[in-house]
Amino acid sequence: MLCNSVPPDTARPGHDGGVLFGGLSPRRRALLTGIAALAAVGLVLAGFGVVRQVLKALPPADRPGSVVMVPGFGGGIGSLDGLAARIRATGRDVRVVALPDGGVGSLNAQAAVVDTYVAEALRGGAPSVDVIGYSAGGVVARLWVQEYGGQRKARRVVTLGSPHHGASIAAVGAAGLPGACPVACQQLAPGSQLLQGLSVPVPVPPVWLSVWTVDDETVTPPESARLEGAINVAVQSLCPRLRLSHSQLPTDGFVTGLVLRAIGEAALTAPQNVSCVSS
Repeated sequence: MLCNSVPPDTARPGHDGGVLFGGLSPRRRALLTGIAALAAVGLVLAGFGVVRQVLKALPPADRPGSVVMVPGFGGGIGSLDGLAARIRATGRDVRVVALPDGGVGSLNAQAAVVDTYVAEALRGGAPSVDVIGYSAGGVVARLWVQEYGGQRKARRVVTLGSPHHGASIAAVGAAGLPGACPVACQQLAPGSQLLQGLSVPVPVPPVWLSVWTVDDETVTPPESARLEGAINVAVQSLCPRLRLSHSQLPTDGFVTGLVLRAIGEAALTAPQNVSCVSS
């Protein structure tokens, strides 16, 4: 008799609504099923609410705001004067960062100063910022996005001749005499702790454009400017006959045109069918 016994119906999956609702009256099963369905709908709606909040927190892609420009190693802002003037001529507010420690101290400290400029622009009513980093300033821009919530503040980031994978000249300096290579120099050596700690690929948003010249004699190899997750443009891939040095990147008319298009209202896409005549 014991071997032929049958377990209670409430223990059979699928009987009277399955194990969960087994043994309940049809009315009570219907009530619990309705509660479960409402809970599922609530979770879905809550998820949509989270998505809406995230989208609301992102800078508006179609509303260009202030432009924050970050100089390169040494912090000299004069090299950015021409590009800043061209951008201001379009009606944009432009702020050129005065880097601490003469632009040769910690890139982390430089990123913190960039954030003060961004915060000031946003407090002034800018809907977002576009950040342009020249040379080491492009690495600082990456660091700022990563460490200071740049995804919620920046619409576009443009880097010009930036040693995203380090520069051999920094490696030589770091291996030289003590004190010959300041902190920023050490951080720009290939394989440095700072470079290894940067997100790869870069976070999107913001949308990124990295521009460099194959004739770069300062950031070597020039391909160190290639940035995973960005739109990458070697100037000579568009204009093979154009010869540009590292220092000419922020002053050349053709590159200026690329930058102006990159921070404009239209979506940022890889440049095509461009005129190689500097404007």
